[in-house]
Amino acid sequence: MENSIIKEQVNQWYLDYSNDIYQYVLFMIGDHERAKDFMQETFLLAFDKYTSFQGGSAKGWLFRIARNLTIDFIRKDRPIAYLFNRTPYIASEINTPEKIATLNETEKELYCALHKLRRAHRDVIILRKIKDFSIQETANILEWSESKVKTTLLRGLKALKEQLEKEGFSQ
Repeated sequence: MENSIIKEQVNQWYLDYSNDIYQYVLFMIGDHERAKDFMQETFLLAFDKYTSFQGGSAKGWLFRIARNLTIDFIRKDRPIAYLFNRTPYIASEINTPEKIATLNETEKELYCALHKLRRAHRDVIILRKIKDFSIQETANILEWSESKVKTTLLRGLKALKEQLEKEGFSQ
């Protein structure tokens, strides 16, 4: 396929999905600047690897690229966090004045509780409940079976509810 056609397609995906990719990565690592970098890198990789795109959901394919970039970063930069399935530096990020000013109380509690969950629970909750991917799309992004997505989502929502209750959140 001609480079100009690929470039045009990737540019359109950027317009359609860059904000969603950025928010997803931000939820995973809690670092604004790195989330922007990974979002940009996602689209650069999409351009470079366009021939491996099998058709189907471009959004799902892009999210898988973003997830893999982010997981690679966590493995390299935070090996202890990776071993414990956590991202410990998020708590300090949430306390910045800009973040506190833009989040209401419920969003803050949810954001903090979400980042205390195991990565698998956090990933599936973000994709299914926050980003509204279908079970099939979530399974494709995470490279899991649909039944694993369903089971992990149920367990993750239970864990999230318990974490929110532990922190004193009431509906």
